[in-house]
Amino acid sequence: MYFDNAATTVVKPTQVAEAMFKVISSQKYGNPSRGSHEYAINSLSIVNKCRQNIKKLFGLREEDEVVFTANATEALNIAIKGTLSEGDHVLATELDHNSVLRPIYQLGKIGVEHDFVGLKDGVLDYEQLEEKVKSNTKVLVCTHASNVTGELLDIKLLSDFCKKHKLTFILDASQTAGVIPINMLEQDIDILCFTGHKSLYGPQGIGGLCFKEGITIDPLITGGSGIDSFNHSQPNVYPEKLEAGTLNVVGIAGLNEGIEYILNKGIEDIRKIVATNVNRFIDALEQMDNVILYTQRKRPVAGVVSLNIGNIDSETISDVLVEDFDIAIRPGAHCAPLVHKALGTEKQGIVRFSFSSFNTIEEVDFAINAIKTIVTEVD
Repeated sequence: MYFDNAATTVVKPTQVAEAMFKVISSQKYGNPSRGSHEYAINSLSIVNKCRQNIKKLFGLREEDEVVFTANATEALNIAIKGTLSEGDHVLATELDHNSVLRPIYQLGKIGVEHDFVGLKDGVLDYEQLEEKVKSNTKVLVCTHASNVTGELLDIKLLSDFCKKHKLTFILDASQTAGVIPINMLEQDIDILCFTGHKSLYGPQGIGGLCFKEGITIDPLITGGSGIDSFNHSQPNVYPEKLEAGTLNVVGIAGLNEGIEYILNKGIEDIRKIVATNVNRFIDALEQMDNVILYTQRKRPVAGVVSLNIGNIDSETISDVLVEDFDIAIRPGAHCAPLVHKALGTEKQGIVRFSFSSFNTIEEVDFAINAIKTIVTEVD
């Protein structure tokens, strides 16, 4: 039974695999934008359709504001490193994943300063924003929802802060794209980074970033673009400026079908299913002795519920869940070290359950009974 959807979803709409298989098996799909023949045109059609669906999902104006990458980590590296330079200052948070933290640390070697907005009582302390912004602050980058606690950040507050201080607002939507409604224009998000293999129900190996008109991003990788081949530099036109090399058409075909599924089903319906699962799980856990909950009901949350049982190592709990109940979850540090330092769980780690719209009430109840059994045995 699978409750590790924050790492990747394994249950996908059937049309995702079907579309990918068609691209590979039909012998009709070539390299997009690398010729005028039928094979190239067939692939370009898939790429353009997926850009259109991403534009619709995230509320963009134009398809060329969508850039494909291998994953959210690559997208965040492009966004962060492409908007900052020596002498700049960047703000991030203690909730952020290493895909945000490590690019920032790396930029420190070339003279980019940083500060992290901390937590208070386990949730983001927004008051620290004004305390830590500087005259040379250029960017605020942060997660939309913590992959550890599930806390959903206040996008309006953050975007208003960025407008006030004329900062570029970069949002890591790895945990929310496809399950929480996002509209970049209405919410004033300058750059949105996402992965395809989680709640967008696409395959691993495909992700992307979206940006609003007027945002300038320098390329992270340069190379073939299909246009302007005699130019020594990457073409100064989007998306080619940020898409060096051949695109992952097979992955894009799968991602497109995942997004089509979301658009057809309705993201609000998907959110309600996930919220029902989360609330049912939290309701039960709150009644159990010796269960420490890190996901707070009083704050809006995504599809993540994190806990510990007494002082038992999270890896031990994970092993019991797998061996005795055939339940897959994620223990440990979840690539987000600053959260654990703030919560005091560096050594113990955290037991993370993460829910998909494909999880059923029966599965949630089975997981509840599994935790109840473990708690009883510990007592």
